[in-house]
Formats: sequence, structure tokens, C-alpha cells
Amino acid sequence: MAHILIADDDELIAEIASDVLIDAGHACGWVTSGEEAWTLMQRRRPDVLLLDQDMPGISGVNLLRDIRQSASLYDLPVIMFTAMSGAQDESRAMYAGAQDFVRKPFDPRRLTSRVQRVLSKRSDQPRHVDLQTYLARSSGLLLEPDGSDRRFV
Repeated sequence: MAHILIADDDELIAEIASDVLIDAGHACGWVTSGEEAWTLMQRRRPDVLLLDQDMPGISGVNLLRDIRQSASLYDLPVIMFTAMSGAQDESRAMYAGAQDFVRKPFDPRRLTSRVQRVLSKRSDQPRHVDLQTYLARSSGLLLEPDGSDRRFV
């Protein structure tokens, strides 16, 4: 079971997506603004963020950029969730650091499969390593918890 946060200014869409993901066995909650999502993520890190690309206030793409620059959230899996169409919108989201992209209106099976795919990619990695530790390990200044040096494995 993953903890999923949905940030979407359309309450109906957020509630439907939440119900779909809860039915798939996940814990899920939703907020209606990027600011609320940021505040919640500072208190409790979700396993996945489903983020509307176009919200009033801080847009989904801007929030995603803030997440990627955050020492505590830089590696949070994000799926952009939007009614926008066009390859340019998808490219902008992926360039900003999204792991996947789901268009609205969405097919419930497609949404759950996209979430599962993002979760399965993360299953063999540690849940989260703070940015300083990650950089120290990857530069060789700090060994792995088992004493190995991953650069030479």
C-alpha cells in the first residue's frame, strides 16, 4: 500500500481519482492547490504525488520544480495529471522532472497501472535518502550502509 497525494483544483476529479486509487489498495488524499500540497509534503512525505499541471496560484510545473530543488523531496515520484493536450505539455512536464503523465479524463485502469509502474520502479531503491547523504555516497565520500562502495560494484 502506497500513500498517494493528489493535488488538483478540480475537486470532483481529485475525489474520483482518490476513490480509484483507494479501491486499488492505496491510502490516498487530495488537496486543491499547490500551496496546500507543499505544506502537506513538508509534514508527511507521500510515496507518489499526482499533480495537476494547470492550477491557480502555484502551477503544477512550478511546484514540481520546487520539489526537484528540495533537499527532502528531490526524489519524490511525481505523475503529472492534466486536461491539457499536446506533446508540448507532456514534454514540459517530463523536462521539469515528472516520472509519468496522465491525461484527464482518465481511464481508472490506466491511472492505477501508471501509479503501479512508478511504484515498481522505486521498489528496488531505498525509500528516501536525504540529498547530502546521496551526494556523499555517489561521490565516494561515504560508504553504503553495508560498508561497500557502490561506485566499484
